[in-house]
Amino acid sequence: MKKKQFWERLGSHMPRMYVQVMLVVLTLTVLTVPAFAVDDMWTVANRIIVDVYTKIVGISTVLAGLMSAVAVIGAKLSNNQHKVDQAWDWLKRIWIAWAIINGIGAFIAYVAPLFSGLATLTP
Repeated sequence: MKKKQFWERLGSHMPRMYVQVMLVVLTLTVLTVPAFAVDDMWTVANRIIVDVYTKIVGISTVLAGLMSAVAVIGAKLSNNQHKVDQAWDWLKRIWIAWAIINGIGAFIAYVAPLFSGLATLTP
């Protein structure tokens, strides 16, 4: 008997519950800010890559300068020839890594646009 009473009570509250749920749904749809994409995915991705790469180049340049100074000071202040040779080797590695990081940027900026039309299929 209790089951029947539950369903009868629930049935009497259904229209009110339906109206409340619909009001919540309507409120959410009205308050939702529509987001329209101004650019396509590739333009946004390109912009993000350029921004991130610009920050990486800036940080790597500052670090290369700092580490170059540390290597030169270490080479000049050392009294052991082995340590001096290690400092100059580290200086060469720092310059090579900095050149590679900046070379990637030069490739992306100057060489990649030359290949931009080659990856398309024409029917």
